[in-house]
Amino acid sequence: MRVETLRNGLEVTIRPLQAGDRDAIAAAVRALDRDSVYRRLFGYRKELTEAGLDRIMRVDPERDAMLVVTALRDGREAVIGSGRYVGTRDGCAEIAFMVDGKCQGLGMAGRLLGHLARIARERGLAEFEAEVLAENGAMLAVFARSGLAMTKRRQGGVVHVTLAL
Repeated sequence: MRVETLRNGLEVTIRPLQAGDRDAIAAAVRALDRDSVYRRLFGYRKELTEAGLDRIMRVDPERDAMLVVTALRDGREAVIGSGRYVGTRDGCAEIAFMVDGKCQGLGMAGRLLGHLARIARERGLAEFEAEVLAENGAMLAVFARSGLAMTKRRQGGVVHVTLAL
């Protein structure tokens, strides 16, 4: 667990997902604006299903990692972002992020990427992969600024990104 300060001065906690985070994760997803949902899921959704929430909450510690970013809102801890990787094959994992619309552009995804890269290296992973909508310039910029060697391949409206760890 780490306490960090975002670009706007907001103090946040970055920590692993916990079993008790289910309601906070559901609230965070419900609070996402329509465009954020589309950029993250490549489609529009009105509500997170129980099965979808189950998938988010299921993290295999042998091959996956998920970090949440929390901040105090109305005196209670609220999830305002998350980063996750899921092992897909030997040495490789798919990575994805979710950031509350009010907190985008504050450096949260870059911080999460750095922490997840450190965890992945410690676990012997060699690369991250991500599928990013070509119009999502902000996420592509996060990857480009990461300092990790990056290759990109565009296929239609999607950019396949590979980051060497």
